[in-house]
Amino acid sequence: MSDARLQAAEAVESHVRAFFEGHVVEAVDHDLGPQRRDVLPDLRVLVVGPGPRGDGWAYVTAGCWASTERDGHGLEFVMTAHVRDPRFIELMAMIAYYHCGGHRLDLAHSMPIGEPWVPGSTCDHLLVSLPYLHGPDLEHCPLPGGHARILWTLPVTGAEIEFRRSHGHEALEQLFDEAAIIPTDPFRRSVV
Repeated sequence: MSDARLQAAEAVESHVRAFFEGHVVEAVDHDLGPQRRDVLPDLRVLVVGPGPRGDGWAYVTAGCWASTERDGHGLEFVMTAHVRDPRFIELMAMIAYYHCGGHRLDLAHSMPIGEPWVPGSTCDHLLVSLPYLHGPDLEHCPLPGGHARILWTLPVTGAEIEFRRSHGHEALEQLFDEAAIIPTDPFRRSVV
């Protein structure tokens, strides 16, 4: 790991730990396999337990920025879930690889998971959104020589993705607000 990559990963981890002060935060290395590891050599997933900021679990990538930054700016991702489960660590690694492997996710983009978020869930896509559950203090992560923006990956249904394609990202988020969805509920009903 180069010094710059190491400093960036450490800065993301430090930022997440400071934001989630009072929570247990564990850095987990996920084996992506040899060819994928070449794309994301420094990937870690930070697993944040329940605490003062909420009773859910947060999973945050650390290592995407170093693989994709442009002029000091890049992305990391957060997902919030109802439990601790290795499945969510795998999903974060999948998101990171999808992003760094050439798809370049950004705000209002989506990604197919290829299967339910959890068994029995109708959510089989991820929508990249602002981290509404955590706010701009988590979203904006200063790094040496730049910054990372931490965006939320919200599990959504295929029907919700189709609605977004037809009506726009903001219209879909408005439906989420009107329905008062619980974003950590894997069995929530589709809003469309």
